[in-house]
Amino acid sequence: MVDYKVTVSTGTRVFAGTKHHIHIKLVGTDGESKRKRLRSIAVPLPFSRKQVSTFTVSCPVSIGKLILIELDKEIVLVVEDDWFVAKVEVESPDGETYNFPIYRWITDSEVQRFREGTALRVFEDSHPLGRYSREQELKQRGKDYRWDVYAEGIPHNMKAKNALSLPPEVRFSFNKTIEFGFTAAAALAELKLKGIADSKDNWTDIDHINRVFRNKDTDISKYVQEHWKEDAFFGYQYLNGVNPILIRRCTALPENLPVTDEMLFPDGQSSLADEMKNGNIFLLDYRRLDGVKANMVHGKQQYLMAPLVLLQKTPDDKLMPIAIQLKQNPAEDNPIFLPTDSEYDWLTAKMFVRSADFSEHQLNVHLLRTHLLAEVFAVSLLRNLPMVHPLYKLLVRHTRYTLQINLLARNVLISKEGFFDEHVASGGEALFEILQRSTSSMTYKSLCMPDDIAERGMEDVPNYHYRDDGRKLWDIINRFVEGVLSFYYKSDDEVKQDSELQKWISDIFEHGFLSQESTGIPKGLSSVAELVKFVTMVLFTCSAQHSSVNGGQFDYGGWMPNTPITLQLPPPITKGKTSEATMLNTLPDIGTSANGMAVLWLLGKPPFDSVCLREFPEEHFSEEIPCQLIKDYQGELKVLSADIIARNIGLDIPYTYMDPEVMENSVAT
Repeated sequence: MVDYKVTVSTGTRVFAGTKHHIHIKLVGTDGESKRKRLRSIAVPLPFSRKQVSTFTVSCPVSIGKLILIELDKEIVLVVEDDWFVAKVEVESPDGETYNFPIYRWITDSEVQRFREGTALRVFEDSHPLGRYSREQELKQRGKDYRWDVYAEGIPHNMKAKNALSLPPEVRFSFNKTIEFGFTAAAALAELKLKGIADSKDNWTDIDHINRVFRNKDTDISKYVQEHWKEDAFFGYQYLNGVNPILIRRCTALPENLPVTDEMLFPDGQSSLADEMKNGNIFLLDYRRLDGVKANMVHGKQQYLMAPLVLLQKTPDDKLMPIAIQLKQNPAEDNPIFLPTDSEYDWLTAKMFVRSADFSEHQLNVHLLRTHLLAEVFAVSLLRNLPMVHPLYKLLVRHTRYTLQINLLARNVLISKEGFFDEHVASGGEALFEILQRSTSSMTYKSLCMPDDIAERGMEDVPNYHYRDDGRKLWDIINRFVEGVLSFYYKSDDEVKQDSELQKWISDIFEHGFLSQESTGIPKGLSSVAELVKFVTMVLFTCSAQHSSVNGGQFDYGGWMPNTPITLQLPPPITKGKTSEATMLNTLPDIGTSANGMAVLWLLGKPPFDSVCLREFPEEHFSEEIPCQLIKDYQGELKVLSADIIARNIGLDIPYTYMDPEVMENSVAT
């Protein structure tokens, strides 16, 4: 007889343990063990939460190199008792250790097969039992993860009615579920107690707005409240606020923005041509919002503009707005507002820009370019790549909670009678029109940070912390991805030969980018370099990019006048007639403001069970080189975090959204 030492680790999640009987079978190249119940005399409940238990499985002779194990749960209690198994290690009689990363819920009594942890591409998985297991796994995944179309013209999504219809391994943890529900309920309950959640009254004093969530202020939201009227802060937000990807250097004045030197430089000290030549003029163009029909809120027509904004870099490196046109087409009733206009004309014009930015940010920059794309990446990964595939091992941690958080968004935020429909100018018909326009204008280059920065001409703009931290992060991620994938793919031919990999990218092209070749997204992969760049983009999108456009939502929107979710009056068509009273009546009413602030607080709140980019709580890789690359990657991220913290000490507004120590490793919020 030969003995195999089997070590089973139960996960740390709440209710991970089970009292049911667990059976195992070892399958090797030269045979297999008998199905055996795992018993422990020393540990009464060997499969309790966090428990690591060791057992012996005996075979008459060696069964060779282990290929897979079979686990099944024999139900011996009336009450169902799911089991979350983290990993299994098997030490063979000759002293070799085999790792089986699992990290899955076993919910029924069916036999579950798990491969040994050494990564294998499909063309090198030569053993018949291994190939059969691989095929069966993907067949089941195809049933569990199905594509669906929520709305035409936007990326496809996971087919699911509610959280319980999602596979157990992608649902929120118990802690996440409780915390998320409690946080939402607490915010709404607070508004109800204050009697403002349903108020349709207008604000009569702008200082009263800070009473909505007085105890939930952040340092930055307090700064915003003090500085939101200032031109320098207005410009700063387009570098380091929640939407840092709209601004671009202006080298030629748009034909539909008829500004003149007399307007912009009345003292004659400069000219627009000279300032553009010197690289000092920047443009914000909200053309995706042009012509959409704004929503009705509380039965009242709302207003959403599509502004054009020019900003100028000053000698002291500030970005100052110098012209605002609130509609795309020049007209007599569409004046160009200037800093020299009356206080409330200029402030109201900036408010309309900031309100437009709320919709551009939430629907294009945040929802589409991080949440919806991350869901496409996740569903394609889970449908097409088995657990033993190296790319699955690399990317699975970046799918954490994404499918459920997006399901919640569809059911609560963008659904009929959801938050956008009830409270936001870009709700109703406007929402999907903006999403469709944003989807059709999305390009591969715009998703790759170095390419996007270069295309927008933003390489050398001072104080652009989003760019500085993001490019460093992109490079660190790229080196890590290149190291791991180059270990497994030694040639371009191996990339072409991997049919599972090709199906993964093909599904992304079809379901994420709707088979539009104009996006530049590859529909197949032909080289290691192409694979590395695309996977870098996926990983960056699901972690760093989401963090950069998600983390500051309450910071910059918690003081509602800085980022109004809707506006109740049309913009002024004649200068000199706007007053403080006009501005207050233009802002969203009290109830709409309060509900918007509550949602931004909920969305921007750091989760209780966060897993940051540097953490690898699940051990999917077994080989020495990938494991060392992970350690090197973690070291580089730690150094970057320290650099960001040191840099922030000297800033009036610390920029933390690209700090790898605090960013989620997935689109989980």
